[in-house]
Amino acid sequence: MTATVRLDEALELKLERMAKTLHKKKSDVIRDAIDFYASSVESEKKSRILLAVEKTKEADKALYTSVEGTLNDGL
Repeated sequence: MTATVRLDEALELKLERMAKTLHKKKSDVIRDAIDFYASSVESEKKSRILLAVEKTKEADKALYTSVEGTLNDGL
């Protein structure tokens, strides 16, 4: 697949510098950047899901403890 990307001068300069520093083609740097960004987004998404699961577990535990206490009181 071929994609065209428009870059402002500052971003184009950064890309050129990175390509020279890494001894890679600009297209390779762009591909690597997209791959890195996608991995970062997936990792962040996973972290948010795990945090939501933990919060749900804590809320469920608090509710369970409250109901258990009521049951133990003889109700």
